[in-house]
Amino acid sequence: MLRIDDTISLEDWEITEQFVRASGPGGQNVNKVATAVELRFEAARSPSLPGPVKARLKRLAGRRWTKEGAIVIQCDETRSQSRNREIARERLAELVRKATVVPKRRIKTKPTYGSQQRRLKAKKERGEVKSLRGRVRGDE
Repeated sequence: MLRIDDTISLEDWEITEQFVRASGPGGQNVNKVATAVELRFEAARSPSLPGPVKARLKRLAGRRWTKEGAIVIQCDETRSQSRNREIARERLAELVRKATVVPKRRIKTKPTYGSQQRRLKAKKERGEVKSLRGRVRGDE
């Protein structure tokens, strides 16, 4: 069981881990040992997560969210299988923690009268500078 916070904990059946060979440098260790972990969390079917949290989680997961509604996290940072497994679980927990935070609603505000006047003054000055860039007319 993966504990996220006081109210949310993910059951073992919701998380599957598959170990694969890591890519990149590492010599014989990379060729022989399956140290990279591919963690799969069935988020859409999870009874542990409320609906709004699932929606935010889908948005936060981005490309890691599959069509079936699972989150796939890959980790091949270290040579140790157990450490990669811990890192992947930490990433999943952090992602779910971020999804539990309800974003603050934006309150519409009007620009102040002074800021409007400053903007218009700056636009007028800039227009005057640009108008002076035209062709110079000499005495004819």
